[in-house]
Amino acid sequence: MLVLLPPSETKRPGGDGAPLDVADLALPALAPQRQEVIDALIALSADEDLAARVLRLSAARRHEIADNAALRTAPTMPAIDRYTGVLFDALDASSLDDAARAWIGEHVLIHSAPFGPVGGMDAIPAYRLAAGTSVPGLPALRRQWAAPVSAALAASLPAFVLDLRSEAYVALGPVPEEVASAYVRVVAETEDGAVRALNHFNKKAKGELVRDLARDRPKIRSRVQFAAWATTRGRRVESDAGELRLYA
Repeated sequence: MLVLLPPSETKRPGGDGAPLDVADLALPALAPQRQEVIDALIALSADEDLAARVLRLSAARRHEIADNAALRTAPTMPAIDRYTGVLFDALDASSLDDAARAWIGEHVLIHSAPFGPVGGMDAIPAYRLAAGTSVPGLPALRRQWAAPVSAALAASLPAFVLDLRSEAYVALGPVPEEVASAYVRVVAETEDGAVRALNHFNKKAKGELVRDLARDRPKIRSRVQFAAWATTRGRRVESDAGELRLYA
């Protein structure tokens, strides 16, 4: 099974790893696209006022321009540790044992905007770029990434893909139709029986789900097997129009 996660806008600074080596990232066929986005972000950083407008940075966040300027030289840390925010705080990867972290390295991809999907244990620097940003010198990120990412996912031959990304990141690399997959939507049932999608608790539920997967390390090759495993964890999962509903 391959699990696809969205990134987070918030990230831990620093790191103690060697500078970014694009050749070491998961899905190495994406190296040309990665180099192009990195080059464009470094070039954009030379004009701080323009970079602040393009990246929609407040005065308090302008220091993130320097993160982009240093993409090739800054220290790195595993992607699963780099991201913070509701999903990654719930996953709490730093507290997992070595076996669980190894599972994340083998089975989890985090879909970043500058690097495309990276392995959970891939070493990346801090950066600032969101899925909907238009970067000077590049086509729209959807055009930059969608077809190459879909092709790279297909070439990796996953038995089953559990897609936990937000829709903005799905657009940057849809799972090909020929790959068995399930898109997960986190929902809640109201007192009158209505079902509604969640926002904050959507992220928390996804983080907790991946934490349990990393701890249990089940062998999952289909949505039926995923639903069966989720039941053992006390989770309610239902199929709905080609998606999976995960009840929070």
